[in-house]
Amino acid sequence: MKFFMAQTASLLLFVVPQVADAGTTMRTGGKAFAPPAFASFCTSEPRLCRTGGGSKLVVLQPEKASELQQVNRAVNARIRERSDLANVGRDDDWRVPTAYGDCEDFAILKKRELLKRGWPASALLLTVARYRGQGHTVLTVRTSEGDLVLDNMTNSVRDWSRTPYDYFARQSQSNGRYWERIDGARRI
Repeated sequence: MKFFMAQTASLLLFVVPQVADAGTTMRTGGKAFAPPAFASFCTSEPRLCRTGGGSKLVVLQPEKASELQQVNRAVNARIRERSDLANVGRDDDWRVPTAYGDCEDFAILKKRELLKRGWPASALLLTVARYRGQGHTVLTVRTSEGDLVLDNMTNSVRDWSRTPYDYFARQSQSNGRYWERIDGARRI
């Protein structure tokens, strides 16, 4: 009996934290305005703006989680942070970076890299937030474990609700040219 209780207690140590740390998804609540430079970006890179079709979320098997980590780290290591003004002479310019870029450029490159690896566009959503009074863009990946964020400010892939940002809009899963307001979190 003592052995059974010890095994049960040991099992609970592994199961309970997973339940307590269950992920969250973004609850959306209607239309939002896209960032100003987004429209011209979509004209030049329509494939990277698409979100429709395919699976709406990715089942997060260990190899998929590892792939997210690899892409996040590789892009963060390869691209150097530089403002759009310093990089291209404009305040807001969305593009696929080659050597330098700011937050949205990192997110765009991460989306492109995941698309090349076969991830569905409908699960890869450019997302805007505020951090310390400034605008910030990340890539949100819709998974069976919740909405995960790939961010140029950290090599960690985290649940969106466990980041320091105030999220306000993301691309629509059904049509990437449209954006939706983020109204809070929903536990999965």
